[in-house]
Amino acid sequence: MTRDGAGRPPGRFDEVADAATRAFRLLPAAPQDSPPRAGSASRGPAPRLNTNPDTVERDLIKLVLTLVELLRQLMERQALRRVDAGDLTEEQEERLGATLMILHSRMVELCARYDLTMQDLNLDLGPLGTLLPPNE
Repeated sequence: MTRDGAGRPPGRFDEVADAATRAFRLLPAAPQDSPPRAGSASRGPAPRLNTNPDTVERDLIKLVLTLVELLRQLMERQALRRVDAGDLTEEQEERLGATLMILHSRMVELCARYDLTMQDLNLDLGPLGTLLPPNE
């Protein structure tokens, strides 16, 4: 077993870091290096966060809410897998469902407070598509 620079055995974080490194090597270095996707021949660059000092709070909230929404959706999918597998008691299912509903409600409230929609949180990652899956 190999050890890292701190003398620890390799762990899950090392595996994730290695996978991310391999994935980033597959990405083009610049937008002009990527092949055009079908149906997007004249598409301009993806919108970026505005660094205007007047909107910095809203932009930061948008980024934070995007990350929270991504994590909420991942937790929801994991919860559904656990329910389907029968890993949870009925009480745990109820509590988990209520918690996810409250989190979604708070997300909608925060979006409204900062004049954002849930769709505004779905960042365009260029050739990779959007960050969040399409609404079902």
